[in-house]
Amino acid sequence: MPEQSVLEYIVVLAIAFVLAFFLTPLTARTAARFGFLDQPAPRRLHRTPMPRHGGVPLALALVITIALTFLSPRADPYEPLKVLALMLGLILIALFGAYDDARELKALPQFAIQFIAAGVAVASGVVIWKIPNPLGGDIPLPEVIAVAFTLFWIVGMMNTINWLDGLDGLAAGVTAIASAVLFIHTYRLMQFSLALLPLALLGAALGFLIFNFPPAKIFLGSGAYILGFALAVLSIIGGAKVATALLVLAIPILDVAWQILNRVRAGRSPFQADRGHLHHRLFDLGQSPRKIVLLYYALTALFGALALILPSGIYKLIALIVIGVGALAVLVRLRRNGI
Repeated sequence: MPEQSVLEYIVVLAIAFVLAFFLTPLTARTAARFGFLDQPAPRRLHRTPMPRHGGVPLALALVITIALTFLSPRADPYEPLKVLALMLGLILIALFGAYDDARELKALPQFAIQFIAAGVAVASGVVIWKIPNPLGGDIPLPEVIAVAFTLFWIVGMMNTINWLDGLDGLAAGVTAIASAVLFIHTYRLMQFSLALLPLALLGAALGFLIFNFPPAKIFLGSGAYILGFALAVLSIIGGAKVATALLVLAIPILDVAWQILNRVRAGRSPFQADRGHLHHRLFDLGQSPRKIVLLYYALTALFGALALILPSGIYKLIALIVIGVGALAVLVRLRRNGI
């Protein structure tokens, strides 16, 4: 399998970063000029109107950089189709996301677009055909279950990152760390051309994060769906890396599951927004947004390191169980204290 040069990896990372770095403030100024601003509200932390079209510079930086990777040699003849599907999904989400940021779509059309984008990826062959067996080997999935599980994974990841986007810089920074972990993991699997893709996501996220880190100059908005879609597809495009992704994003995923359970138990829609997320609760305890964001970064990096260090199988399963029990204990404690 042909191996890309170190320079090629650096160029991809740099191009994505530079594009996001220059396109983000341009998008913020354009959104402000046309009045596309996120207004202050009781559930939100900002006190002044803010541009929220962060998905536009992210999508442009990603699609352009990923398109340039087609110049790189690829050993897998099916890989270009999968990469093209990734680009098409990003474009679709960006177009409808820009409209959503301006007009605020209802939940049903948002889900429809998410499933269509996920369907594009699945149709190209981006499917979780097997899952790792903790005792060794893999468990193959029947086609119907594999397709359904993949759709659930992609749409679920999109909404996980969207729900994570409750503080400035939180979703973009966590995505950047997860992208770095996926790059290392993909490279170690000798999927050298595919390893360019998480680097593109890393560069775009970092370029955007400069303007989104607290205090933000632009909000992520529907860009959270772009980040979630990219992470989901990149975690399975060259063979499922689900265990790694689950470890890296353990806290956001558990927080989403906890919130859905709480809302259903309270007789509310699981998609009704509130201030029950862990990052909101930490803020209500008096922690500053920067401290909370940096705590999430540290945990994501720690769990990412575990995902890279631990061998596949029973050890990753044990790590997931320990992290899950610990996170649930914190959430239960906060709930009992009325926070």
